Amino acid sequence: MPELPDLLVYVKSLERLLIGEALQSIVIRSPFVLRTHDPPLESIVSKQVIGFSRCGKRIVWHLEDQIFLVFHLMIAGRFHWSKERKMPRGKIDLLAIQFPIGTMMLTEASSKRRAGLWVVRGIENVEAMNPGGLDLLKADLQEFQMRIQKSNLTLKRALSDPKLFDGIGNAYGDEILHAAKLSPFKQTLQLDEHEMADLYHAARRILESWTSRLFDASQGKFPEKVTAFRPEMMVHGKFGQRCGVCAAPIQRIRYAENECNYCPGCQTNGRILADRSLSRLLKDEWPKTLEELEGE
Repeated sequence: MPELPDLLVYVKSLERLLIGEALQSIVIRSPFVLRTHDPPLESIVSKQVIGFSRCGKRIVWHLEDQIFLVFHLMIAGRFHWSKERKMPRGKIDLLAIQFPIGTMMLTEASSKRRAGLWVVRGIENVEAMNPGGLDLLKADLQEFQMRIQKSNLTLKRALSDPKLFDGIGNAYGDEILHAAKLSPFKQTLQLDEHEMADLYHAARRILESWTSRLFDASQGKFPEKVTAFRPEMMVHGKFGQRCGVCAAPIQRIRYAENECNYCPGCQTNGRILADRSLSRLLKDEWPKTLEELEGE
């Protein structure tokens, strides 16, 4: 799922490309993508784009006359820009928004069809869709502490809860916790003063550095390769590879449709965290420390 750095690059790229352009048509291929019926889809035709913003993990297109297109890309939704006039004919194409200068295609590389579009009238109805997470790029340490200690959750769960924090998901949650040298399963109410500060500063540093990296990588072009798995990441998607800091093998815990990646050397004092399904299957054979994992 695109997270805060990717979403900020999307918004900036959309601003550069489409502000001032009049929307000529919108062609929907997948009937599941449109989640509203009022205002009708026809009402957006010929409207001029006047801005873009972010509402949690949603990208908001601002049109004339207080009409808004609210996109939630979910896990596999992506925007793709073409200077040519295109129709949504491919297997993963959901819809095409056509302008005089080209076509913005929304795709979803998943059969579950979770990405959605809401056509909304009035900014108050857009704001009602905001889950209320704290924007860490604008928050101070005290605000962060108050928010993370609202309930006793694991750190991984707390960081990725959209009601607590804005725009952080599976990928950057892993990276933040590695940078802070904290276990993903540590409880929020167990953080001491130093750990709290380390987590706050690590979160700011990771989000700011990755936003800067992605802006630089786009080089003024529309971002076509938005992914949660990047070779420069330290732990996310690196299961089995060696940590770039301590050389311990990166571990993975799978749960539901997500996974958590961490370094036992940097984050858990060498302890291997239990994977609910695999550790239950292996029982006594499940390694509990780095020494057991390495066969030492």
